[in-house]
Amino acid sequence: MQKDRTYVCIDLKSFYASVECRERGLDPMTTNLVVADPERSDKTICLAVSPAMKKLGVPGRCRVFEIPKGIEYIMAPPRMQLYIDYSAEIYAIYLKYISKEDIHVYSIDEVFMDVTDYLAMYQMSAKELSVRIMEDILEHTGITATAGIGTNLYLAKVALDITAKHVEDHIGILDEESYCKTLWNHKPLTDFWRIGKGIANRLEQSGIRRMGEIAHADEDMLYRMFGVDAELLIDHAWGRESTTMQDIKSYRPKTNSLSSGQVLECDYTFEKGKLVVKEMADLLCLELVEKGLVTDSITLHVGYSNRLEKKPAHGTIGLRNSTSSARQIIAATEKLYCQIVDPYTSVRRMTVTFNQVVDEQYQQYDLFTDPAELEREHRMQEAILDIKEKFGKNAILKGIDLQAGATTMERNRQIGGHKSGT
Repeated sequence: MQKDRTYVCIDLKSFYASVECRERGLDPMTTNLVVADPERSDKTICLAVSPAMKKLGVPGRCRVFEIPKGIEYIMAPPRMQLYIDYSAEIYAIYLKYISKEDIHVYSIDEVFMDVTDYLAMYQMSAKELSVRIMEDILEHTGITATAGIGTNLYLAKVALDITAKHVEDHIGILDEESYCKTLWNHKPLTDFWRIGKGIANRLEQSGIRRMGEIAHADEDMLYRMFGVDAELLIDHAWGRESTTMQDIKSYRPKTNSLSSGQVLECDYTFEKGKLVVKEMADLLCLELVEKGLVTDSITLHVGYSNRLEKKPAHGTIGLRNSTSSARQIIAATEKLYCQIVDPYTSVRRMTVTFNQVVDEQYQQYDLFTDPAELEREHRMQEAILDIKEKFGKNAILKGIDLQAGATTMERNRQIGGHKSGT
């Protein structure tokens, strides 16, 4: 039987907003600041708001127009590369205390750490070690962190998300017993990790509004409602989690994929949407070449205008063989787009996914493929990658990228759909 583990989950408080305050020499605890692109409409989502804004009741992911008119604030354009640099510096601080084998990076501003085997070495409690790391982060970067401590990964996360918000030192601590005692009656359910509005609404229809009610609900009913996912829901209701850090580190997916998605600035016509989808497929092909991979099928998901309550278009098309050829893949993507998308309805969102991605050594040919021609194209793609690496992503472009409505040039200046700040 595995001995009890101790996990710490650390979150960087209002990370993007705190970085922007730090860069301006301001205190995020007293400065009203939001991170949002002023060049977009007031419907754009704020990537972060400072803790001072949250104290005024402004939610962290609101839209700009939802900020009360009486609040004066600084609007900071996103600088994603800057946030990545800060995150890397803070990760280096984690490594001063914990080996990378015992750290799981959950997001740019949040990590899980298995500290079980470090407590005796440092002669510290989990809370004392957390405080030491948080103080180190604050001293070297000016960023305030919060922490959750638990006997499993789930409890560490819930201790961070819920318990830490109600204690003065912002460090929540939970085990299974204290979890059931203190959080079984907590509302709303959406405060708990992995319970979204959809799950909460379905539970509420059955009269379930609290974790304690899930724990004592009829399990057969829960399995009818959620299938195999009910097992995780029941375990979490009791504060149980079987996954360990070792499980995370040893996990290898059976299949791999590459995908790219974007939300357009405005509604696009069918033809302009097709142009963007082809651009996205082309860029993903370069990523295949860069990583030495090939794909055998493409999945396309296209959402229509926000003004319409219309089911998104979705479909998959197979390729004749596994390949990274932009010529073949773009043609197949265009064909799929024309098959599944309504030509008379504006589009707004799209995701292109390359399925069954494997090493290029598994690339196959058929009677209709000229290997020499594919090799020439492959060398050309490698040359394009070399130029982009040396001179920037927009150093070399295709004619398609210069057409009205194309988005590649702008996306090349972004990280994660937002300005890189460089």
